[in-house]
Amino acid sequence: MHVFVTGASGWIGSATVDELLAGGHTVTGLARSDASAAALHAKGVQVRRGDLDDLGSIRAGAQEADAVIHLANKHDFSHPAVSNAAERAAVQTIGDTLADTGRPFLLASGVAGLTQGRPGTEDDPSAAHGPNSPRGGSENLALEFADRGVHSVSLRFAPTVHGTGDHGFIAVIAAIARAKGVSGYPGDGTHRWAAVHRSDAARLVALGLEKAPAGARLHAVAEQGVPTRDIAEAIGRRFELPVASIAGEDVLDHFGWIGNFFAMDLAATSTRTRELLGWTPTGPTLLEDIDAGAYAAH
Repeated sequence: MHVFVTGASGWIGSATVDELLAGGHTVTGLARSDASAAALHAKGVQVRRGDLDDLGSIRAGAQEADAVIHLANKHDFSHPAVSNAAERAAVQTIGDTLADTGRPFLLASGVAGLTQGRPGTEDDPSAAHGPNSPRGGSENLALEFADRGVHSVSLRFAPTVHGTGDHGFIAVIAAIARAKGVSGYPGDGTHRWAAVHRSDAARLVALGLEKAPAGARLHAVAEQGVPTRDIAEAIGRRFELPVASIAGEDVLDHFGWIGNFFAMDLAATSTRTRELLGWTPTGPTLLEDIDAGAYAAH
């Protein structure tokens, strides 16, 4: 199968590309820089230059492929409206291009914000509708294309897709701990974060391409919920820092923008996904990665 991948040189995308190539697929990756293009070329990936704002390049990539895996996102948390608009436009473009073809369209989403007070499941619909909602309501928009002849599948990733080299949320929290001289956690630290190792997430994407039915919501979740206090304690152990609770009114001052996320309960299950795909996570746990130095200072 010829697969067009946005975000092909990113954290999840690069591991996904490796899985696809190992499975015998041909891959074209969207690259916005010379460095990304060179990295993809070195793997034997065809390169299409462009970014999320280059809808013409995205359209052409989707037209030429047998399937599209959309993993790119601006992740500009200081300007969420910009990220949301770009995400929605890209999804709209891909969906319109694949309409009435029956081709697979897998897109990255998340388990964050699905539910309150209990772990989210694959049966829980996203509450994000419309262009002004988180991620531009892209998950619901993509799944609506299932009624227009597109084999749409949502890839809901845990808030932390961890591993050596990760520069995501946990890396930011670890950097804040080093800068502040204390590894903090919000409130009583009982809020939980679902987690998955990068290698397991990439394998799930490849399995989803091969096995998931149209309209499926897949949960890339290996650990249902790691308490935020446990995360802070692991960071404290690794960097020999004291561990402390951060009062609710001080969370944003202490953590900055990421405090909004670290103070949320972001637990989720993946029972349905495991049964559907035969997916069994085998990678290290989040705390094992922290203890092993995956988030050591660079």
